[in-house]
Amino acid sequence: MASATPPGVDSAPASAVGTGQASPARRLGRSAMSTSRTSTSDTIRDLMVKYGFIVVTVALIAWFALSEERFRQSSTMFSMLKFTSTVAIAGLGVTVTMVVGGLDLSVGAVAGMSVTLSAMTMVIWAQQGSVAIAVVLVAGAAVGAANAVLIVAFKIPDLLATLAMMFIIQGLKLVPVDGQSVSSGMRMRDGTVAEGSFTEGFLDIDRGKIGPVPYPVVMFVVLTAAVWFFLTRTKWGRIMYAIGANPEAARLTGVRVSLYKGAAYVISGVFASVAGLILASRIRQGDISAGNSLLLDAVAVSLVGTSVLGLAKPNAWGTALGAVLVGIVITGLTIKNFSYYWQDVAKGVVVMVALVFSFTLSRRKARFVPAV
Repeated sequence: MASATPPGVDSAPASAVGTGQASPARRLGRSAMSTSRTSTSDTIRDLMVKYGFIVVTVALIAWFALSEERFRQSSTMFSMLKFTSTVAIAGLGVTVTMVVGGLDLSVGAVAGMSVTLSAMTMVIWAQQGSVAIAVVLVAGAAVGAANAVLIVAFKIPDLLATLAMMFIIQGLKLVPVDGQSVSSGMRMRDGTVAEGSFTEGFLDIDRGKIGPVPYPVVMFVVLTAAVWFFLTRTKWGRIMYAIGANPEAARLTGVRVSLYKGAAYVISGVFASVAGLILASRIRQGDISAGNSLLLDAVAVSLVGTSVLGLAKPNAWGTALGAVLVGIVITGLTIKNFSYYWQDVAKGVVVMVALVFSFTLSRRKARFVPAV
């Protein structure tokens, strides 16, 4: 008997018809539809990961600008960037250590030490501001080198070594001043009076401007560009990324891993001391509590920066944008008269959103977990 199935049309096997199973053609169609839906979902997710944080930043700027007239003023923007610069610069140092797979927990202490050292140099030792700057930068590099020795030579995990250094610095900076903040006219332990003062040139570090742009903002932008160029456009920066990704593989290719890791901590120490110089110029005294909150903020903006453009790795412009975003949130909440304790809540939310972009949504493996 001739087949009832028209030519060119596949007939379903009897077993498939009898059991209610889908034909191969139908299963193929369903698979194609499922693949299409998955592809669309992955595309949307990739777009969210790549541009989501930038969209959030722009949306917050728009909301605060539309709801608060003060936020739209250029003076407010420059003031926000100025006060964000210290966190951003310290965060850039943390970013460099994260690139090599570490994390520097001593940046806040180094910044605080820099404030005390600069005040001691000018107020107690009556030296010029240029001398204070040199002393502070050398001290920051020395602390970074000490961290490098602990981590590289003594094989102490990054977190533990820099945590120990943080406590040492916080205590040592109080010893020469008997736990007092350093200010002009203070009485020393031998009964003499400190007759020095902060020089005008040193104070210009914070109050000086190039046109309408404050010096700290200029320093922030220049240092961000320098770190970006170093990490992405030089062989040394690319080697640091390779070390952070797989230190053993980098070592097998002949890279001096210890040297590069040590250099990362020296860079972090110098950047923390620069942040301390700006703080000292801003508060105009050697406040012993200066820099105490800088560590958490610097680490936070560095973590936030890993989610920018879906890079899922430490990067300079990401850290800069993270610092700006935190500054926008804090400034906006302040203008809207929110209580100060909401600022920490806002910082936590910003970091949490960044971690969702980096870990939950991104298909790349986020790489900024320090070696321990």
